[in-house]
Amino acid sequence: MEKPSKETLEKWRKDPNNWKWGFLYYNKEDKRLLPPKRIEWMGWTVNFANPKSVLLFVIFMVSIFFAMLLFNSFNSLLVKMSS
Repeated sequence: MEKPSKETLEKWRKDPNNWKWGFLYYNKEDKRLLPPKRIEWMGWTVNFANPKSVLLFVIFMVSIFFAMLLFNSFNSLLVKMSS
């Protein structure tokens, strides 16, 4: 499969039909994991039509959740030790 041109990638990003509810990017043709956001200087977003991209998003969110649990447990331990 041929890599899309910069013009095609830009057309996909600007196409309102590729944005669900105005902020969720969904384009089955776009194989990038993290395409640029609608306002490009704001960073990247997830392509919810790409299963690999969704998996990356889920792994990231689960990692944050477990990091918060670990921090909370560690903080509770420190509070108990200081009492």
